[in-house]
Amino acid sequence: MSADVEYEPVIGLEIHVQLKTRTKMFCGCELSFGDPPNIHVCPVCLGLPGSLPVVNARAIHLGLMIGMAVGSELAPRSIFHRKNYFYPDLPKGYQISQFDLPLCLGGKLGDVRIHRVHLEEDAAKLTHVGESGRIHGSDSSIVDYNRGGTPLAEIVTEPDVRSAEQAREWLNMLRVTLRQLGVSDVNMEEGSLRCDANISIRPVGDTELHTKTELKNMNSFRYIERGIHAEVARQIEIVRSGGKVQGETLHFDPRTERITSLRSKEEAHDYRYFPEPDLVPITISAEMLDAARAEVPELPTARAERYASTLGLSDDAAKLLADRAELAAYFESVLEVDSVEPVAAANWVTELAARLDEGDPAGSKVEPRALASLIGLLSSKAINVGAARQVLDRLVAEGGDPLAIVEAEGLGAIGGGDELADAVAAAIAANPDVAEKIRDGNMKAIGPIIGHVMKATKGRADGGEVTRLVRQQLGL
Repeated sequence: MSADVEYEPVIGLEIHVQLKTRTKMFCGCELSFGDPPNIHVCPVCLGLPGSLPVVNARAIHLGLMIGMAVGSELAPRSIFHRKNYFYPDLPKGYQISQFDLPLCLGGKLGDVRIHRVHLEEDAAKLTHVGESGRIHGSDSSIVDYNRGGTPLAEIVTEPDVRSAEQAREWLNMLRVTLRQLGVSDVNMEEGSLRCDANISIRPVGDTELHTKTELKNMNSFRYIERGIHAEVARQIEIVRSGGKVQGETLHFDPRTERITSLRSKEEAHDYRYFPEPDLVPITISAEMLDAARAEVPELPTARAERYASTLGLSDDAAKLLADRAELAAYFESVLEVDSVEPVAAANWVTELAARLDEGDPAGSKVEPRALASLIGLLSSKAINVGAARQVLDRLVAEGGDPLAIVEAEGLGAIGGGDELADAVAAAIAANPDVAEKIRDGNMKAIGPIIGHVMKATKGRADGGEVTRLVRQQLGL
């Protein structure tokens, strides 16, 4: 293969989402994170003889909400299957999952199509202790069955992703959507959101799908991006050296940036799915659909589109507000006060958010009416931007009324009159070389004069008025 050929990645994602239920998928054991190992277990989730599973109705409800959020076709009838394989983290010797009749089929989020969303139970957690899994000189692993049986939604995309950066951006969009749905904590550090990536390459312009590899269980967006980059580079190197990419399951080590093989696809399990005989089929009723639909809020993508199309916000500003439900709610509260201009409101809600370190502005000392009042003072040129930021700092620290703070601190803008004209004249006299450049037509050189005036007026001068007076006094 010629070294001149350019390649593009073809990436599909499989995302496992732990659902936010009170109990496990098929038993009444409490869900928890960080508790002592093996205390939230029972005969059902341990797979003891004679125990019978019962489907968690709340998990079905949350699965329907996910399907609605991504525009899936919701199955009127869905069944669970046994997925048979043997591993220490699976006490029954099989996992209860869904195969050919999943809860949700199709859909789309952003520019990535969804293949399916199905429900299943999580496996337990294996920990390989010490270097090479050695404890007291022997090869050992330990298993915590607390996680075993946790309800999962597996979201499988079509191979629509074309770069590691797109994968990271789309996964962030999915996480924001799921969080605002309220179906999961989507905390990657705690394992409630995990991702596998199926990766292949092909010459740019080719439409065929080529042999893919699978990167397993990456638990941060940064590692996912780095892992995809590393695997794409590995595949391109193989092809350009005349080799063929082998289908296999891989592990990416973020510390060393190395890709290692876990197993080949030829060694992959034949799971021998068959319908779970202890569970009846799930029939989705109109009442179940209505209940799920009633809990689906306006989602980030739709909210961002509304802010951009109806309120005139830039795409970046609309996305920033829409991605955080608490910011969106506060922003809309500000808009309700005295018809505040939306773009100005968005800018100042963003300014406020930057001072709160991810906190909810509704819980701050800055009431929506106070922020609207501050925006009004600025738009009427009663204060300038610098003074507005000082007032906002005071509001964050103490709350209160912006106008009272302006009057108490003497922050009102100097917009005209002899005081400002005299300050401009002094600034021109102090910067004759700058004045000469301005006379020659270089208005970009005005910075030192404006800075001189701002210092003399303690930041209260109106920048536009200063520029006008400079032009006037220089005869321009």
